[in-house]
Amino acid sequence: MTASLTLYNTSTRQKEVFQPDDPEHVKMYVCGPTVYNYIHIGNARPAVVFDVVYRLLQALYPKVSYARNITDVDDKIINAAQELGLSIDAITGRFSDEYLADMVSLGNLEPSMTPRATEHIQDMINMVERLLHKGHAYEAQGHVLFDVKSMPDYGSLSNRDMDEMLAGARVDVADYKRYAGDFVLWKPAAASEVGWSSPWGHGRPGWHLECSAMIERHLGETIDIHGGGRDLIFPHHENEVAQSCCAHDGKTFVRYWMHNGYINIDGEKMAKSAGNFRTVRELLDHFPGEVLRFTLLNAHYRSELDFSLESLSQAKGSLDTLYGFLREATNVETVEVDISDSAFMKALLDDINTPMAMSELYQWAKQLGRDSQADKVQAKSQLLAAGKLLGLLQGDADAWFQAGSDDSAEIDALVEERNTAKRDKNFARADEIRAVLSARGIVLEDSREGTKWRRE
Repeated sequence: MTASLTLYNTSTRQKEVFQPDDPEHVKMYVCGPTVYNYIHIGNARPAVVFDVVYRLLQALYPKVSYARNITDVDDKIINAAQELGLSIDAITGRFSDEYLADMVSLGNLEPSMTPRATEHIQDMINMVERLLHKGHAYEAQGHVLFDVKSMPDYGSLSNRDMDEMLAGARVDVADYKRYAGDFVLWKPAAASEVGWSSPWGHGRPGWHLECSAMIERHLGETIDIHGGGRDLIFPHHENEVAQSCCAHDGKTFVRYWMHNGYINIDGEKMAKSAGNFRTVRELLDHFPGEVLRFTLLNAHYRSELDFSLESLSQAKGSLDTLYGFLREATNVETVEVDISDSAFMKALLDDINTPMAMSELYQWAKQLGRDSQADKVQAKSQLLAAGKLLGLLQGDADAWFQAGSDDSAEIDALVEERNTAKRDKNFARADEIRAVLSARGIVLEDSREGTKWRRE
């Protein structure tokens, strides 16, 4: 019998058996990017991690709704538009498309929905009005602010009291606040600035508000899983809890909070201020998206991840090995298999332990090289089924070793010429071609089925 799915719940700070509110319909929301530039590898980690969670939930439950939002109104977007002399729509339209393209390159499935903040302004206004009516918000100098002291258990998600949270967080200090920790739900904007009409004048929503409003609109008042990076626990997710719980009279907002760890670049925490961040797009110029994905999954999602060119090269080598076994088994058919009781699945069910799960892939891969034909069919089928849950090994094995090549036809021609030379016993020419290809970083692999080539 398949083991139960257990997840580490940030809210309770322990692993718990996952019990959705409705076993027939699981609901998950993950914070997406603010679209004013290309995403960096830190933005990619939660997207890849929760894509695996999404795939696993789909294998376990009859219906899963997964929302991953796009923030397309924000001060950073407005500043970027001003610096580039472009409209807000031009900036957000371009980089939303670039983000979605990067998601495809990383092998992520399309979520059930991708709500955008600007499409939900009225939903946000409605929520602010409810919070005002219930006494959890107040107006001050054109702003509407959430009154954190109106919520007795504010701070429970991050497990800190208010003074402690404020000491270590960036908060706006303003004389119109009743308390320094009160946060903006709606802020005024000049007539010439981006904004929308509201009962409080021309303005725009606070950052935290959008996720609460979009979750309410698309997934309801209570969801099963809310995910994001660890850096979002406070203030963003703490404030989401405050808004949603208070707007819904204390009803549970999120049953399981999941947060992935930080990424270190060459041993140092990645930060734009440190100048050591790497965009997904620039990395894709040098490595296939599957290599980036493998690297991101090669550490437990809650752990810090050391990201470097060396780790990417190691991931490429690991995938070469796995695809190499699959290439040798090209003629082995596949059948439908059940991997629910496998060590691979048990690793995933144990709080999405992808490193342990990935280590099991090699056991099936090795069986392709030494077992009977029937065993090979089973092993290949299991390997590909497991790979699908991770979003790995779904490409053509031959194409993997030729990926990125713009001279494939020329190399194929040289390989064929070498084969002809060998048949004609012109071994000198055959050796000469091998040397030429080797100098270009092309490795030839001769077998009974013929000659395959790959790049080093």
